Amino acid sequence: MPKLALYNQSGSQVGDIELNDAVFGIEPNTHVLHDAVVMQQASKRQGTHAVKNRSAVSGGGRKPWRQKGTGRARQGSIRSPQWVGGGVVFGPTPRSYAYKLPKKVRRLALRSALSTKVKEESLTVLEGLTIEVPKTKEIIKLLAALNINEKALIVTNQKDEVVAKSASNLQNVKVLHASQINTLDILAYDRMIITKDAAESIGEVLA
Repeated sequence: MPKLALYNQSGSQVGDIELNDAVFGIEPNTHVLHDAVVMQQASKRQGTHAVKNRSAVSGGGRKPWRQKGTGRARQGSIRSPQWVGGGVVFGPTPRSYAYKLPKKVRRLALRSALSTKVKEESLTVLEGLTIEVPKTKEIIKLLAALNINEKALIVTNQKDEVVAKSASNLQNVKVLHASQINTLDILAYDRMIITKDAAESIGEVLA
């Protein structure tokens, strides 16, 4: 079982914690990690691209010239694709890029991402995280105490509005609660700070 140091908010080590081996101690599956990240990025695409085809562009209500006898090629509408200002052929239309991976694959990706953080020694476990009133200064103080200068993902066990608001002004910090964790965010942030309760509940759910 992976054994990590347990810190308090002041940055002092107050003990050790053993994490669930089936969640935090597996050999990361890089192929599944890639699939999960691509799925999340695809699902975030807006898909609002659009062009006008020949039925959507304005004009072209009559035949430009008669069918025969002019010596020119026959034309049915000045809004045909070959005309300047005509419709676009096979252009993009609004659509959703979202798709889903099987549940087992998504869970394996999460376990692989968490195990990667443990392997890289980028996971910090906190005894608890309590902030009385929303203050950005408190999160800055916490990061300084833990000697973290990189992009940081903070994971709490339950939804904590005070912690979320305290970090909302910091570009390089994101706060999630245990049920929101996802592969893309875990890998996108250099360091992960997780409370002891959150680590234990994630270990139980994903094991």
